[in-house]
Order: sequence, then structure tokens, then C-alpha cells
Amino acid sequence: MFLIFFTGVLILGLVYIHARFTLHLCEKPAHRYLVLGLLVSVVASVVGTLTLKVRGLAGPLVDGLAWFGYLGIGLCSFLLTLLVITDLMMLSLVLIRRIGGREARPRRPDPDRRVFLKKSAAWTLAGGTLVLGGAGLFGAKRQPAVREVRLPIAGLHPDLDGFSIVQISDIHLSSTIGRPFLEDVVRRVNALSPSLTAVTGDLADGRVIHLGEAAAPLQDLVSTHGTFFVTGNHEYYFNAREWIDHLETMGITVLTNEHRLIQSGEGRLLVAGVPDLFADRFIPDHVCDPARAMKGAPDAHVKILLAHQPMGVFEAARAGFDIQISGHTHGGQFFPWTVVVGLNQTFMAGLYRHGPTLLYVSRGTGYWGPPMRLGAPSEITRLILTAA
Repeated sequence: MFLIFFTGVLILGLVYIHARFTLHLCEKPAHRYLVLGLLVSVVASVVGTLTLKVRGLAGPLVDGLAWFGYLGIGLCSFLLTLLVITDLMMLSLVLIRRIGGREARPRRPDPDRRVFLKKSAAWTLAGGTLVLGGAGLFGAKRQPAVREVRLPIAGLHPDLDGFSIVQISDIHLSSTIGRPFLEDVVRRVNALSPSLTAVTGDLADGRVIHLGEAAAPLQDLVSTHGTFFVTGNHEYYFNAREWIDHLETMGITVLTNEHRLIQSGEGRLLVAGVPDLFADRFIPDHVCDPARAMKGAPDAHVKILLAHQPMGVFEAARAGFDIQISGHTHGGQFFPWTVVVGLNQTFMAGLYRHGPTLLYVSRGTGYWGPPMRLGAPSEITRLILTAA
């Protein structure tokens, strides 16, 4: 279903690009067929890559398809955005003229001027697309910034004041993001000397057999009270049980509707975790259930829930959690998806409060699909408990 929806949206966008960019802005039929061929190959590359990975196949061919297809999607996204903005501006000018009764007088068309304007528009759109694409690629490949966020807790026990949780999320190890990136992230997390490290899902886009080695640096994470992991939706596309078993062999605690009590001096902190919001569609017993994660929990001064999708905060609040830490949205990752995701997600990025529960949503540490970030920088988040 994901592949069908994703492919459908992709094809609709590319049809619009072809209808506007090639048919109206490319003068020669050969140019139109060239652009159409590129658009078709982008769709084929991305769909082929996803299909092969879901089936557990990988290799240099898949990596090459992924780079070509995902870069193509990113560039097409920017081109589509520029085309839509241009069309809206032209439509607005026409409407203003008609409403104001200032419609231009009919005059003999100038073929040379028309060709010049078409070529100028095509080159301007292409140039703008490449500039935005370059900026997005730079944003995706640079080091994630460390973002420090203070979580105010009323009546916080003094021994928990300053307790730090370093969160990494949505790394998406894949054909375009590998072990060197994760090694750098682990070094930077350890430099923050966290009390606890949380990995909130979507670690990899592939099977353990292909990406298990790329994930190995996670075993080098060092914190006072250990590393905790919860599954995201992408783990379930690539055999979540395999990933859970593999992470546990690395000394990482995977929380599946479970909790652990952490003692810091006289302060007691409960950390619990739930699987992805829709995990039970893949594994029936992986129902996202914050109440079950809390069941039988001892008394604690602060109760924290790790949950990949922020929309689970409603159940988390009912279950009595003080804090939920999530990812999933990527903050939209790059424009125009920053707008699209914002329309779909109630909690986009940053710190929120729902009733008595604080919710922090990370923009993610890596990226998914197109190796681009623009307007939604990646992050390593240092969350610090503070007395309100």
C-alpha cells in the first residue's frame, strides 16, 4: 500500500512537470522526449529500489538506482514547486487584469520573442532547481547540529535536576547514508556525556544482512544508564524482529510496551517504550499501547515514554506519562514537503504540551529518500530535565 500511494503521488507530480515544463517550455520534440525519459527513469529507479530492498536484495546496482532515483525526486520536487509558484503568479496577473478591466489589447504575436521567453523561463526554472537541490544536498550531508532543550517538570526531585537524555532518531541507514555517518553521530553523542541515550526508531531502510554492519557503531554509545531503542515504521518494512534481535545482541535495550526503572541518587525515573503506532499491521502482538507499557510500573518521580510517532501522545497522557519523546516527521525534511507534512501532522517539530504531558518531536538525525534537507535541519537532541 505504501508503494502504491508513494508511486501514485510521484507520478502525478511528474505528469504536471511534463505537461508544463516540456510541452510549454521545450521547443523541440526531442527535448520533450528526453525530459520525459528522465522522469520515467526516476520513477522506475525509486520503485525498483524500494521493491528490491523489501525483498531483501541489495548491492551496487541497488545503491546506484537509489542515488539516481532519490536525487531525481528531490530535484523534481523543487522544480514542481517553482512551476506551481510561477503558474500561480501568472494566473494572479491574468485575474487582476480582468477584474480591473485592463486586459491587454490583441496584437500580432512575435515568434522570436515567444521563443526567447520560453527559453528564458526554462533556463531560469532549471537553474533555480539546481541551486535549491545543491543547498538541500549540503543540508543533508552536513553534521547534525546539537540542539539543547530543557524540559520543565513541576516538583522535580533534586537528584533528577539536570538529568540529560540524548536523542537520535530517523537515521535511515541506506544506500545513500552509511556507517561513517553513524560513527560520527556516535562520537558526538558520547561527547555530550548523557545520562541516558534514546534512539526513537527508523534506524535503517534495509535488512540486517545488508545494513547490520552499518549499524554496528551504535554498540559504542556510552551513557550512565544505557541506550534504549523503540521501533519506527521503517523497521517493519524490513523485518522488525530481525532488527530487534540484532540490536539486543549489541547491548541496546529494545522497549516493546515495556518499562525500566532508573535510579539516580534518590531520584527515580521510569523510561518506557512502545512500538510504532501501526506496528500491529505487520506483527499482531506489537500493538502500540502506552498503558501496557506502564502496567505494573513502580512509583517514579518522572515517567518518560519513547514513541516513534508523536500522535501517540494522546494515549501517553491518558496513561500518566510526564514526557513523550518522538521523531518520525523529519520536520518535513525539505520544502515543499515541510508544508505537506505540516498539514498532515499535528505535532511537526520541537516542544509541545498536551495536558500534563510534554512532547518533544525531533526533526531526525539523518534523512529518508532524497539526500536533501532544506528548512528542516537534522539534529542530535540533548534533553535536560529541569525543575519548573
